[in-house]
Amino acid sequence: MLKHTLEKIESKVKQSPNIPDEKKKEYFALLNELNSEINELSISEKETAESIKGFTKISAHEATRDQVDPLLIKISLDGLSSSVKELHASYPKLVNTVNSICTFLSKLGI
Repeated sequence: MLKHTLEKIESKVKQSPNIPDEKKKEYFALLNELNSEINELSISEKETAESIKGFTKISAHEATRDQVDPLLIKISLDGLSSSVKELHASYPKLVNTVNSICTFLSKLGI
């Protein structure tokens, strides 16, 4: 399921006119890193991993809409950040990857 979700996100980002090509490559690298971290997390924290996947999917959807709504972007990124906060001590790399994705999308101005 995770692979399918990340493939859908990747496809949506590839087709987005809101993200420049060089930034898309950077985003894909972050998604690959997130995939690795979530696979590790899903062994011990399945519900949390599902939550992170869901918020990642929603964030990507909001960032790639034809008409981007900054409020919906903020809400989805806040949800993504919140879903990993409690994991910082046990999974610092995962938290850093999610923070990098949030920062990346924010810097794009979307």
